[in-house]
Amino acid sequence: MTEKLHSAATDTFRSLKHRNFRLYFSGQLISQTGTWLSMVTQTLLVLKLTGSGVALGLLTAFQFGPILLLGAWGGAVADRKDKRRLLISVQAFAMAQSLALGVVILTDLASIPVIFALAAIQGVLNAFDNPTRRAFVVEMVPPEDLPNAVSLNSAVMTGSRVIGPAIAGALVLTVGYGWPFIIDGLSYIAVIYGLAKMRPADLNTSTPVPKKPGAVKEGLRYIHSQPYLYVPLVMTAIIGTFAFNFSVTMPLLVDGPLKGGTGSFTLLFSVLSAGSLIGALSTARRTVINPHHLVKAATGFAIAMALVAISPNMWTVFPAAALVGLASMAFMTTSTAMVQLLAGAEYRGRVLAIQAMVFLGSTPIGGPTIGWISETLGPRAGIATGAIACLAAAGYGTRNLQTRTNITPDVKTPITTGT
Repeated sequence: MTEKLHSAATDTFRSLKHRNFRLYFSGQLISQTGTWLSMVTQTLLVLKLTGSGVALGLLTAFQFGPILLLGAWGGAVADRKDKRRLLISVQAFAMAQSLALGVVILTDLASIPVIFALAAIQGVLNAFDNPTRRAFVVEMVPPEDLPNAVSLNSAVMTGSRVIGPAIAGALVLTVGYGWPFIIDGLSYIAVIYGLAKMRPADLNTSTPVPKKPGAVKEGLRYIHSQPYLYVPLVMTAIIGTFAFNFSVTMPLLVDGPLKGGTGSFTLLFSVLSAGSLIGALSTARRTVINPHHLVKAATGFAIAMALVAISPNMWTVFPAAALVGLASMAFMTTSTAMVQLLAGAEYRGRVLAIQAMVFLGSTPIGGPTIGWISETLGPRAGIATGAIACLAAAGYGTRNLQTRTNITPDVKTPITTGT
């Protein structure tokens, strides 16, 4: 039994045998915990100041709108720059942004316009950070460990969501809204240190793409020519727009029909994130990726969202939220792994940037829309809309993909079909 557990742990965390990835993993775990601490605190602060679902939707629009506008350009920059050095610069600016937000709140200068403006700066930085960081994962491990590294990278993001919201709730209740942003700013030291201490000679660095006009259009044409890239991105756009709006729907559900409070919301978010962590780790052991996994995860996401929508009280919503986290992360890790495995090295930054655009960049549309639905018809209707979107995406994937086709790290060129 002990040997089986050891073997399972070894398989699950095999990418950590690479020094550069270990430095990246540990730095990101600390920094991303601070990021989620900051994001949840922002949500609670805007909810306190406005009590409005539309305001929460606008906050997400300012946070993620720049990704929609600048994401493809950020991916083009990632394809032609040294990704490690670019990440160090972006993380330093992100540190300054978070510290500035903390200072503004601690000096009683915070207002909705100021919060939204600083959120927009955060969004601009994310437009460059997201594609660069995700494309950099490919350079830290050999191809056979890439699916595992992708899943562990997702586990870092989701594991931080377990810890961050709980800390955010405790800090808001004890020291107020300003200090969480100061702590987030200081957490960037860990990731900058990890990037600086890496061994560049051990990186599988791809040849930078020369700067040329039309690089973004070239990336879009490339994606459209490959169904196994195009279809998952369409599915991600549908689900990202209407389902991944937890920062809008969950606080409204807890504050309204479920009659909870700040502590209840942060606990619910931590439970959802714990489910996401399980979903990420469960996919980390895969050595083969199958589009059937993507369709199955989208379907499971739909069912879990429906269960949250009909939950009558806090006790029943917790297990349903854990299922939402598990299914949503299974979908995202599978989609991301497909994209990273199948995108050509010279296009990877742009492809991942466009994935971020359709996922995070769809939030400026989906956030206010779901916020309006939640205010008009109730939070349960907003969550149910997400469930319907997940089901529609699963149907689209079933129709347009050969779902039993295996995708492995040995694939040298994108798979094409007649669909």
